[in-house]
Amino acid sequence: MKDFGYERVHDVSGAVALLGADPDARYLGGGTNLVDLMKTGVERPTRLVDVRELPLDSVESTEDGGLRIGATVTNSDLAAHPEVRRRYPALAQAVLAGASGQLRNMATVGGNLLQRTRCGYFTDVTKPCNKREPGSGCPAVEGEHHNHAILGATEHCVATHPSDMGVALAAFDAVIGYETAEGPGELPLADFYLPVGDTPHLETALPSGALITGVTLPPAPVAAASRYRKVRERASYAFAIGSIAAALDVRDGVVREVRLAYGAVASRPWRAHAAERALTGGPASAEAFAAAADAELAAASPLPRNGYKVTLLRNLTVAVLTELTEEAAR
Repeated sequence: MKDFGYERVHDVSGAVALLGADPDARYLGGGTNLVDLMKTGVERPTRLVDVRELPLDSVESTEDGGLRIGATVTNSDLAAHPEVRRRYPALAQAVLAGASGQLRNMATVGGNLLQRTRCGYFTDVTKPCNKREPGSGCPAVEGEHHNHAILGATEHCVATHPSDMGVALAAFDAVIGYETAEGPGELPLADFYLPVGDTPHLETALPSGALITGVTLPPAPVAAASRYRKVRERASYAFAIGSIAAALDVRDGVVREVRLAYGAVASRPWRAHAAERALTGGPASAEAFAAAADAELAAASPLPRNGYKVTLLRNLTVAVLTELTEEAAR
């Protein structure tokens, strides 16, 4: 591992100033992704700026009925928060589905959002990878790709974003708050992650040196009837091979409002807008749920060994929306 400096900061402006003076520095939250990548030589920062003691560790209600979540809130505390569990249960479920208890105790909300979209070729410095070395190629396209992207990918990168939390945040229109030397700013999560295009090494729209300060969830009454479902290759700690965050408002058998987002299918959490449009105002039936999933997945371009994800996401959509419909009828 390359030698690096370390500084602990206690105010946001001080943290931002340190990164402004050293563009090769990195913010350190729980370190559950960054430190692993430093050990393998993928990340080689000159300095770590420890932000864990910044006053960004609270979950608070907003005046309009939403929630504001500080960037240094741990995943464990987020999942256990009573207002998160009551108003956005799919978010709590998504966080609990990720990693292990020990990692959730360390990992932070800001760090979770910034974990790298990656695969085995990215983390193996002996292999080419356009994310790690732009222009070197994407061996996953012809190689091992059974858990890679089916939506939004290009020949330059087919890796998937690993966050479970991000999928639920995408379904609920989360807004990312950040601080720069020029002052505060905001990015809707829909604009936070950049499309792969031909620059897969550029992953977010955050300004250089920006520090994530929190996440705001707008009020969403439909989110109280929500669920997160994750499919993985083993029951214990593992990345998803497919996941869904869903919320549903059904009245008299008609879908009044629906939120859908998919995970493990793209380089970012994938909001299923086409499926939402297909369902809104129509019947809450298994046939309609399947047709909506088909409308969304019509854009899928699976590789030779990951086409199973199309069927998996279709079945997940039908199963989870059917469960939510049955619960609404009780």
